[in-house]
Amino acid sequence: MTDRRLAIAAWESLFRAQHEVFAEISTDFDDALSQAEYDVLLTVTRGENLTARLRDVTANMLISQPSVSRLVDRMVARGLITKCADPVDGRGALLTATDEGAALFRRIAAGHGKAIAERMSVLSDDELAQLRALTAKLRPRGR
Repeated sequence: MTDRRLAIAAWESLFRAQHEVFAEISTDFDDALSQAEYDVLLTVTRGENLTARLRDVTANMLISQPSVSRLVDRMVARGLITKCADPVDGRGALLTATDEGAALFRRIAAGHGKAIAERMSVLSDDELAQLRALTAKLRPRGR
């Protein structure tokens, strides 16, 4: 059986580390692209032909489905992505990064990736692999 006090202490340490690291790297985003918009474009640009299903974007976000829908609509209006009906799933939608959206994402991603790598450099490659494996175990789907 898991030691309750140790479990709580580990959770608090994980939570505080995540919060502090997040605060440090959140400065990577500016008025051109918010972190939520970056998250949408991260999923979309990883897809074939810079396209992803709206349900996949929603599953990767840490905000509610209605909030994702509003965010996507704002991004469409800004010309960062396009949205069309999914020919395979009539109830779904496909999102595609525009040239402008993909370029903006790449610009922000370069600096953001560098900041993440620098912040995480306090851990060895073995520790990073262990951290990834441990956090995957904590996630319901093990992603």
